Amino acid sequence: MYAVLIKENKDLVWSEVPEPQPKENEVVIDIHAVALNRADLMQRNGEYPSPPGWPEWMGLEVAGEICHAPKGGRWKVGDKVCALLGGGGYAEKVAVPADMVLPVPDGLSMAEAAAIPEAFATSYLNLCIEGQMKKGDTVFIQAGASGLGMAAIQLAKALGAKVVTTVGSDEKAAFVKALGADVVINRKKEDIATVLKDHPVDVAMDCVAGANLGKCVATMARGGRWIVIASLGGAMTEIDMNDFFRRGVKLIGSTLRSRTSEMKADILGGLEKELWPSFSSAAIKVLIHKTLPVSQAEAAHAILQGQENLGKVVLMVK
Repeated sequence: MYAVLIKENKDLVWSEVPEPQPKENEVVIDIHAVALNRADLMQRNGEYPSPPGWPEWMGLEVAGEICHAPKGGRWKVGDKVCALLGGGGYAEKVAVPADMVLPVPDGLSMAEAAAIPEAFATSYLNLCIEGQMKKGDTVFIQAGASGLGMAAIQLAKALGAKVVTTVGSDEKAAFVKALGADVVINRKKEDIATVLKDHPVDVAMDCVAGANLGKCVATMARGGRWIVIASLGGAMTEIDMNDFFRRGVKLIGSTLRSRTSEMKADILGGLEKELWPSFSSAAIKVLIHKTLPVSQAEAAHAILQGQENLGKVVLMVK
């Protein structure tokens, strides 16, 4: 079979690789679509390798058809599914633990289904499990117009939260307002911490961090939970620890990719139970910015690198 490999000069090349060899509890998916994530850019730069046991090439979420399944399990050959991966999605096939696979929601295309697992599982993990979000909470989501932001805003609104989010343009502000965001901060025109003082947040999901993190944490509601999932804005900040511990604020570091397959399966089970009907009814929308053939992986990466996308970028393998 073929997969997109990263060459020493960082070029992406469609190259021949060995067929996946499934373990006893694994299915093999004939991949139709793979959705892109910023983690792919980090992996391409050598900063975020696949966990042990997963293929070395990129790709964290796919949709396709089962072409091999263990006897007596939930899945059968021909089932249309989407899946959360530790890596290996930029390829024709992938072997996946059977309990990290979900059915394609009724009415969704393969491209739309591929854009669900990583973004919505990350949102569910950090808002609902790490953040213990409840109805009526104020939730802060960085980069609301990204694929992850799109998922997190809709998940938080579906579960009854007030959403504050950041964007980098007026066009993106209108986009996230349409998704249900209550307060939108244009980070190029407004100071984030100043706005957050007027909307003390109970739960934050932050992919930016950076020098401004300390000032933003200082605006949180008492007992707030600030979850850092990446540091795209930089790794260093200053926090007033006296204020921090007196208000009982929690600063939590979290990644989905490093969790065990069992933990990921629990997250996906929660997603299917709580959100799958909302996907089928279009109450929650999977917004695709652009689909491209897998041969144009370089162009797809350029869209993410330039922060041009409103929603997900998807590569079509079939």
